[in-house]
Amino acid sequence: MQTQETKNHFNLNGPWIGWRVRGRDLVSPEGERVNPERLRGLLWRDENNGRVAAARSRKAAAEAARERQPVKVVVVSLGEYRANGLAVG
Repeated sequence: MQTQETKNHFNLNGPWIGWRVRGRDLVSPEGERVNPERLRGLLWRDENNGRVAAARSRKAAAEAARERQPVKVVVVSLGEYRANGLAVG
């Protein structure tokens, strides 16, 4: 207990079994140390990967829309249509 309080050494349990806190670092079961700045950076990157993927998806959709042929709409009045003999009836 004294080591925990004076040196900030904690062994974690539950889903974090095998991980431990040593000083200001989080230590993995393999011995890799993660300081608070690195952990903050990893969490920031993970959060922003979704934003980057969404932006790429929007850009790809916009480029695909530009490559499609435009649709032409022709407006003809009903009177002109009947005058040319095209109306059935």
